Amino acid sequence: MKIKKIIAVTSALCIMSGVFFGCGNSDSDKEYGLDPKKPVALTIWHYYNGVQQENFDSAVIEFNETIGREQGIVVEAYSKGGISELSDSVIASLKKDAGMEEAPDMFAAYSETAYTADKLGCVADLSEYFSEDELAEYVDGYIDEGRIGTDAGLKIFPTAKSTEVMMLNLTDWEKFADTENVSTDDLKTWEGVTETAEKYYEYTDSLTPDIENDGKAFFGRDSVANYMLVGSKQLGAEFVTEKNGKFSLNIDKTAVKRLWENYYVPYVKGYFNAQSRYRSDDAKTGQIIALICSTTGAAYFPDSVTIDDDYTYPIESLVMPVPNFEGTEPYLVQQGAGMVVTKSDEKTEYACTVFLKWFTEKERNISFSVGSGYMPVKKDVNDTNLISADKIGSEAESQMLLSALKVAIDEIQSYKLYTAKPFENTSGTRDFIGDFIHESAVNAHDEAYARINGGEERDKVLDEYVSDEAFEEWYKEFSAGLHDASGLE
Repeated sequence: MKIKKIIAVTSALCIMSGVFFGCGNSDSDKEYGLDPKKPVALTIWHYYNGVQQENFDSAVIEFNETIGREQGIVVEAYSKGGISELSDSVIASLKKDAGMEEAPDMFAAYSETAYTADKLGCVADLSEYFSEDELAEYVDGYIDEGRIGTDAGLKIFPTAKSTEVMMLNLTDWEKFADTENVSTDDLKTWEGVTETAEKYYEYTDSLTPDIENDGKAFFGRDSVANYMLVGSKQLGAEFVTEKNGKFSLNIDKTAVKRLWENYYVPYVKGYFNAQSRYRSDDAKTGQIIALICSTTGAAYFPDSVTIDDDYTYPIESLVMPVPNFEGTEPYLVQQGAGMVVTKSDEKTEYACTVFLKWFTEKERNISFSVGSGYMPVKKDVNDTNLISADKIGSEAESQMLLSALKVAIDEIQSYKLYTAKPFENTSGTRDFIGDFIHESAVNAHDEAYARINGGEERDKVLDEYVSDEAFEEWYKEFSAGLHDASGLE
């Protein structure tokens, strides 16, 4: 979205805001001591950049010139680089490390950073500043995710969220589907994706009868950790469980094998692939024709495929829901940092919530969220009829994002949202779970195909790498590594 459009939209909203908020201070403002003559100065640290930062900065300006001026609140926002840099800066400032700036009044954070800050006793519980009716306006899963700590207080406030969708190169899919009698219904489950990927490998291998074992991979996904974590939840065996504030490790062998069979096995056999940093890049070069990415990443799905740098052809795309395991309740990952308010005094904390309520009002949240590829956070705003292409960037990106967001909204309304509960080693545990299965699959694939290309029989070689004995060995290494990464029993 261009800046002029953002400012125009936001200005119109601010006129409306005067109607909703009225002039002068409300009873709550007076209760918490807000005074337009003595404004409260608030600092926000975030990780937005590019269009996201432009949108956010414009919103802050409009807030300061309208509601902030009326109620006595001045907001200053600062980008602290990427999410990792932001998290490091926040924790260092809260610990009062030497040379660090004073901690901000609000900061964008994922659950693990909020958990760490809360353990330091530095996070405000926002529950008292919102009525039950106000909180009921937000997507339940987003509010539930924000309730962390032993008191389950509301520590993370949702401002913009994302999830995952499946993207399909429809042009190449239709050639394959017409020949092999498959349909997109086959892609509703992980088992179906695995079976379809095998058929696609065999189909593409058959196109070059003079060359053996040159079939193409069908599928890849950006976040393998999401597959593992959400999948374990679907299969009734979360890796990390919590009871009365105590976290424990739960490695269910049956569930792990099912996860292994639908990622490790097809990857080793060449049915799945991941060559580039993002799977959209693999789709651009024809390495795969289907992938799972975040809603924010959907804009990068290609509109053409280039083979060997000398042949390019246009493609059409299709956005689909994320698959689930057969016979399980559908679950969907919820992603996106929320806002955390630093514990201070009631006046400052309340002033922060005034901004957060304002920022997540209907049209304003649509403009910020959708323009950045995120989803709005209120229930009535997650409506496909409210999402239009003119709220998004370039024409090509807008159409792709529009399709992805509409599918994602439907997912949110029909899937259960899931995010793992944070604990001290959340980040390391998540990284290990995703990295171990992926990297071990890549290594096994490379070893197996080195032998196959050296003349050994393909089926015989692959059977060694995906046998029950191979799983037992892999499972032992996975279990030991997960214990080390999590630090849990």
